[in-house]
Amino acid sequence: MKKFIILFTIALTGQINAQTVNEPKNHPKEWSQSYEPFRIAGNLYYVGTYDLASYLIVTDKGNILINTGLANSLPIIKNNIKKLGFKYQDIKILLLTQAHYDHLGAMADLKKETGAKLYVDQADADVLKSGGKSDYEMGKYGVTFKPVNPDFILKDKDLITLGNTKLMMLHHPGHTKGSCSYVFETKDNKRNYKVLIANMPTIIIDKKFSEVTTYPSIAKDYEYTLNAMKKLDFDIWVASHASQFGLHEKHKPKDPYNPNAFMNKKEYLDELNELEKDYLEKKSAE
Repeated sequence: MKKFIILFTIALTGQINAQTVNEPKNHPKEWSQSYEPFRIAGNLYYVGTYDLASYLIVTDKGNILINTGLANSLPIIKNNIKKLGFKYQDIKILLLTQAHYDHLGAMADLKKETGAKLYVDQADADVLKSGGKSDYEMGKYGVTFKPVNPDFILKDKDLITLGNTKLMMLHHPGHTKGSCSYVFETKDNKRNYKVLIANMPTIIIDKKFSEVTTYPSIAKDYEYTLNAMKKLDFDIWVASHASQFGLHEKHKPKDPYNPNAFMNKKEYLDELNELEKDYLEKKSAE
Protein backbone atom coordinates (compact mmCIF):
# COMPACT_ATOMS: atom_id res chain seq x y z
CA MET A 1 0.00 0.00 0.00
CA LYS A 2 2.81 2.39 0.90
CA LYS A 3 4.52 1.68 -2.44
CA PHE A 4 1.28 2.42 -4.29
CA ILE A 5 0.90 5.77 -2.52
CA ILE A 6 4.47 6.76 -3.41
CA LEU A 7 3.98 5.84 -7.08
CA PHE A 8 0.63 7.69 -7.19
CA THR A 9 2.23 10.79 -5.67
CA ILE A 10 5.05 10.73 -8.23
CA ALA A 11 2.58 10.36 -11.09
CA LEU A 12 0.38 13.17 -9.76
CA THR A 13 3.38 15.48 -9.35
CA GLY A 14 4.39 14.75 -12.94
CA GLN A 15 0.93 15.67 -14.17
CA ILE A 16 0.93 18.93 -12.22
CA ASN A 17 4.39 19.91 -13.50
CA ALA A 18 3.70 18.87 -17.09
CA GLN A 19 2.86 21.83 -19.28
CA THR A 20 1.04 21.69 -22.59
CA VAL A 21 2.88 23.42 -25.41
CA ASN A 22 0.59 25.72 -27.38
CA GLU A 23 2.61 26.96 -30.30
CA PRO A 24 0.66 29.81 -31.98
CA LYS A 25 -0.74 28.78 -35.36
CA ASN A 26 -1.56 32.17 -36.86
CA HIS A 27 1.78 32.60 -38.57
CA PRO A 28 2.74 33.04 -42.24
CA LYS A 29 2.83 29.86 -44.33
CA GLU A 30 6.40 30.75 -45.34
CA TRP A 31 7.53 29.91 -41.81
CA SER A 32 6.73 26.23 -42.38
CA GLN A 33 7.58 26.05 -46.07
CA SER A 34 10.68 24.08 -47.04
CA TYR A 35 13.54 25.76 -48.89
CA GLU A 36 16.53 24.41 -50.77
CA PRO A 37 19.65 24.58 -48.54
CA PHE A 38 22.77 26.24 -49.91
CA ARG A 39 26.27 27.46 -49.09
CA ILE A 40 26.33 31.16 -48.21
CA ALA A 41 30.08 31.68 -47.76
CA GLY A 42 33.00 29.56 -46.58
CA ASN A 43 31.74 27.16 -43.92
CA LEU A 44 28.36 28.91 -43.47
CA TYR A 45 25.22 27.25 -44.87
CA TYR A 46 21.49 28.09 -44.92
CA VAL A 47 19.41 25.12 -43.70
CA GLY A 48 16.20 26.81 -42.55
CA THR A 49 12.69 27.16 -43.96
CA TYR A 50 11.56 29.67 -46.58
CA ASP A 51 11.55 32.49 -44.01
CA LEU A 52 12.78 31.19 -40.65
CA ALA A 53 16.54 31.21 -40.95
CA SER A 54 18.66 28.41 -39.53
CA TYR A 55 22.39 28.41 -40.11
CA LEU A 56 24.84 25.51 -40.11
CA ILE A 57 28.50 26.32 -39.50
CA VAL A 58 30.70 23.37 -40.41
CA THR A 59 34.00 22.89 -38.57
CA ASP A 60 36.68 20.20 -38.40
CA LYS A 61 35.41 19.17 -34.94
CA GLY A 62 31.67 19.01 -35.59
CA ASN A 63 29.04 21.57 -36.50
CA ILE A 64 27.18 24.53 -35.01
CA LEU A 65 23.48 25.15 -35.63
CA ILE A 66 21.95 28.59 -35.06
CA ASN A 67 18.12 28.69 -34.66
CA THR A 68 15.68 25.83 -35.23
CA GLY A 69 12.47 27.47 -36.47
CA LEU A 70 9.06 26.16 -35.44
CA ALA A 71 8.54 22.71 -33.95
CA ASN A 72 7.65 21.38 -37.41
CA SER A 73 10.90 22.74 -38.84
CA LEU A 74 12.87 19.82 -37.42
CA PRO A 75 12.38 17.39 -40.34
CA ILE A 76 13.10 20.21 -42.80
CA ILE A 77 16.37 21.09 -41.07
CA LYS A 78 17.37 17.43 -40.84
CA ASN A 79 16.68 16.90 -44.53
CA ASN A 80 18.51 20.09 -45.51
CA ILE A 81 21.62 19.05 -43.60
CA LYS A 82 21.53 15.66 -45.31
CA LYS A 83 21.05 17.27 -48.74
CA LEU A 84 24.23 19.28 -48.20
CA GLY A 85 26.15 16.10 -47.45
CA PHE A 86 26.58 16.63 -43.71
CA LYS A 87 25.49 14.50 -40.76
CA TYR A 88 22.73 15.62 -38.43
CA GLN A 89 24.45 13.92 -35.49
CA ASP A 90 27.59 16.00 -36.08
CA ILE A 91 25.86 19.03 -34.52
CA LYS A 92 27.84 19.75 -31.35
CA ILE A 93 26.76 23.28 -30.42
CA LEU A 94 23.32 24.95 -30.55
CA LEU A 95 22.85 28.72 -30.58
CA LEU A 96 19.90 31.06 -31.06
CA THR A 97 19.34 34.71 -31.85
CA GLN A 98 16.19 35.18 -29.73
CA ALA A 99 13.98 33.20 -27.36
CA HIS A 100 10.77 33.14 -29.40
CA TYR A 101 8.94 30.00 -30.52
CA ASP A 102 9.55 30.71 -34.23
CA HIS A 103 13.31 30.44 -33.72
CA LEU A 104 13.61 27.63 -31.17
CA GLY A 105 10.44 25.60 -31.50
CA ALA A 106 12.45 22.48 -32.30
CA MET A 107 15.36 23.25 -29.97
CA ALA A 108 14.47 20.84 -27.14
CA ASP A 109 13.94 17.90 -29.51
CA LEU A 110 17.05 18.68 -31.53
CA LYS A 111 19.15 18.98 -28.38
CA LYS A 112 17.85 15.65 -27.11
CA GLU A 113 18.42 13.84 -30.41
CA THR A 114 21.95 15.11 -31.05
CA GLY A 115 23.28 15.60 -27.52
CA ALA A 116 24.56 19.03 -28.61
CA LYS A 117 25.28 21.70 -25.99
CA LEU A 118 23.08 24.79 -25.93
CA TYR A 119 24.69 28.21 -25.41
CA VAL A 120 22.37 31.17 -24.74
CA ASP A 121 22.50 34.84 -23.83
CA GLN A 122 22.03 35.02 -20.05
CA ALA A 123 19.06 37.40 -20.36
CA ASP A 124 17.04 34.82 -22.33
CA ALA A 125 17.89 31.79 -20.17
CA ASP A 126 14.80 32.01 -17.95
CA VAL A 127 12.50 32.29 -20.95
CA LEU A 128 13.94 29.09 -22.40
CA LYS A 129 13.41 27.26 -19.12
CA SER A 130 9.77 28.43 -18.97
CA GLY A 131 8.96 27.48 -22.56
CA GLY A 132 8.35 31.12 -23.39
CA LYS A 133 5.86 31.71 -20.58
CA SER A 134 8.07 34.26 -18.82
CA ASP A 135 8.64 36.40 -21.93
CA TYR A 136 7.55 40.03 -21.44
CA GLU A 137 5.24 39.95 -24.49
CA MET A 138 4.88 36.44 -25.93
CA GLY A 139 4.25 35.06 -22.46
CA LYS A 140 0.59 36.01 -22.91
CA TYR A 141 0.28 32.88 -25.07
CA GLY A 142 1.57 30.64 -22.27
CA VAL A 143 4.05 27.85 -23.05
CA THR A 144 4.81 28.20 -26.77
CA PHE A 145 7.75 25.78 -27.07
CA LYS A 146 9.13 22.84 -25.14
CA PRO A 147 11.12 24.17 -22.15
CA VAL A 148 14.84 23.62 -22.54
CA ASN A 149 17.74 24.10 -20.14
CA PRO A 150 20.86 25.85 -21.44
CA ASP A 151 24.23 24.18 -20.91
CA PHE A 152 26.25 27.38 -21.05
CA ILE A 153 25.35 31.02 -20.35
CA LEU A 154 26.83 33.76 -22.50
CA LYS A 155 27.52 37.43 -21.84
CA ASP A 156 28.22 40.19 -24.34
CA LYS A 157 31.32 39.49 -26.47
CA ASP A 158 31.80 35.96 -25.13
CA LEU A 159 33.44 33.55 -27.58
CA ILE A 160 32.11 30.19 -28.73
CA THR A 161 34.81 27.96 -30.18
CA LEU A 162 34.51 24.69 -32.07
CA GLY A 163 37.39 23.31 -34.07
CA ASN A 164 38.70 25.90 -36.50
CA THR A 165 35.82 28.35 -35.98
CA LYS A 166 35.34 31.01 -33.32
CA LEU A 167 32.15 33.10 -32.98
CA MET A 168 31.60 36.17 -30.84
CA MET A 169 28.16 36.65 -29.30
CA LEU A 170 26.89 40.24 -29.28
CA HIS A 171 24.18 41.14 -26.77
CA HIS A 172 21.47 43.04 -28.70
CA PRO A 173 18.46 43.26 -26.35
CA GLY A 174 15.05 44.76 -27.04
CA HIS A 175 13.16 42.30 -29.22
CA THR A 176 13.75 39.89 -26.35
CA LYS A 177 15.77 40.58 -23.22
CA GLY A 178 18.54 38.34 -24.52
CA SER A 179 18.37 38.86 -28.27
CA CYS A 180 21.82 38.52 -29.77
CA SER A 181 23.85 38.50 -32.96
CA TYR A 182 27.05 36.66 -33.91
CA VAL A 183 30.18 37.62 -35.82
CA PHE A 184 32.83 35.24 -37.10
CA GLU A 185 35.38 34.88 -39.87
CA THR A 186 35.24 32.34 -42.65
CA LYS A 187 37.02 31.82 -45.96
CA ASP A 188 36.90 30.09 -49.31
CA ASN A 189 39.58 29.60 -51.98
CA LYS A 190 39.32 33.26 -52.99
CA ARG A 191 39.25 35.35 -49.81
CA ASN A 192 38.34 35.76 -46.13
CA TYR A 193 34.95 37.08 -45.01
CA LYS A 194 33.75 38.62 -41.77
CA VAL A 195 30.16 37.45 -41.27
CA LEU A 196 27.40 39.02 -39.19
CA ILE A 197 24.39 36.89 -38.27
CA ALA A 198 22.12 39.71 -37.10
CA ASN A 199 19.06 39.75 -34.92
CA MET A 200 17.29 42.85 -36.20
CA PRO A 201 15.66 44.92 -33.37
CA THR A 202 12.05 44.90 -34.53
CA ILE A 203 9.38 46.11 -32.08
CA ILE A 204 6.53 43.69 -31.32
CA ILE A 205 4.50 45.56 -28.67
CA ASP A 206 1.40 47.66 -29.35
CA LYS A 207 1.50 49.51 -26.03
CA LYS A 208 3.90 52.17 -24.81
CA PHE A 209 7.38 51.23 -23.62
CA SER A 210 6.52 52.57 -20.16
CA GLU A 211 3.60 50.13 -19.95
CA VAL A 212 5.84 47.09 -20.28
CA THR A 213 6.24 46.66 -16.52
CA THR A 214 7.99 43.28 -16.76
CA TYR A 215 10.73 44.81 -18.91
CA PRO A 216 11.36 48.33 -17.54
CA SER A 217 14.62 48.79 -19.49
CA ILE A 218 13.08 47.96 -22.88
CA ALA A 219 13.36 51.47 -24.36
CA LYS A 220 16.94 51.88 -23.19
CA ASP A 221 17.83 48.43 -24.54
CA TYR A 222 16.45 49.22 -27.99
CA GLU A 223 18.43 52.47 -28.06
CA TYR A 224 21.62 50.63 -27.06
CA THR A 225 21.10 47.91 -29.68
CA LEU A 226 20.36 50.29 -32.54
CA ASN A 227 23.51 52.29 -31.78
CA ALA A 228 25.68 49.20 -31.33
CA MET A 229 24.49 47.52 -34.52
CA LYS A 230 25.16 50.60 -36.64
CA LYS A 231 28.83 50.48 -35.60
CA LEU A 232 29.49 46.86 -36.58
CA ASP A 233 32.10 45.99 -39.17
CA PHE A 234 31.49 43.04 -41.51
CA ASP A 235 31.59 41.86 -45.12
CA ILE A 236 28.53 39.60 -45.24
CA TRP A 237 25.29 39.85 -43.30
CA VAL A 238 22.26 37.62 -42.82
CA ALA A 239 19.47 37.69 -40.22
CA SER A 240 16.94 35.69 -38.17
CA HIS A 241 14.32 35.89 -40.94
CA ALA A 242 15.12 35.41 -44.63
CA SER A 243 12.78 38.31 -45.44
CA GLN A 244 14.85 40.67 -43.27
CA PHE A 245 17.92 40.39 -45.49
CA GLY A 246 16.17 39.85 -48.82
CA LEU A 247 17.28 36.26 -49.26
CA HIS A 248 14.83 35.46 -52.05
CA GLU A 249 15.86 38.46 -54.12
CA LYS A 250 19.55 37.55 -53.72
CA HIS A 251 19.43 33.79 -54.13
CA LYS A 252 17.24 31.38 -56.08
CA PRO A 253 17.29 27.60 -55.61
CA LYS A 254 20.08 26.01 -57.70
CA ASP A 255 21.93 29.33 -58.04
CA PRO A 256 25.72 28.88 -57.99
CA TYR A 257 27.81 29.73 -54.95
CA ASN A 258 27.97 33.54 -54.68
CA PRO A 259 29.01 35.16 -51.36
CA ASN A 260 28.96 38.59 -53.04
CA ALA A 261 25.15 38.47 -53.07
CA PHE A 262 25.16 38.97 -49.29
CA MET A 263 27.68 41.80 -49.08
CA ASN A 264 25.36 44.84 -49.20
CA LYS A 265 26.15 46.84 -46.04
CA LYS A 266 24.10 49.83 -47.19
CA GLU A 267 21.00 47.64 -47.23
CA TYR A 268 21.73 46.62 -43.63
CA LEU A 269 22.11 50.24 -42.51
CA ASP A 270 18.95 51.26 -44.36
CA GLU A 271 17.05 48.53 -42.54
CA LEU A 272 18.40 49.71 -39.18
CA ASN A 273 17.43 53.29 -39.99
CA GLU A 274 13.84 52.19 -40.65
CA LEU A 275 13.77 50.30 -37.36
CA GLU A 276 15.16 53.35 -35.58
CA LYS A 277 12.30 55.44 -37.01
CA ASP A 278 9.85 52.94 -35.52
CA TYR A 279 11.64 53.19 -32.19
CA LEU A 280 11.70 57.00 -32.14
CA GLU A 281 8.04 57.19 -33.10
CA LYS A 282 7.06 54.93 -30.23
CA LYS A 283 9.42 56.76 -27.86
CA SER A 284 7.82 60.10 -28.76
CA ALA A 285 4.45 58.77 -27.64
CA GLU A 286 5.68 58.46 -24.05
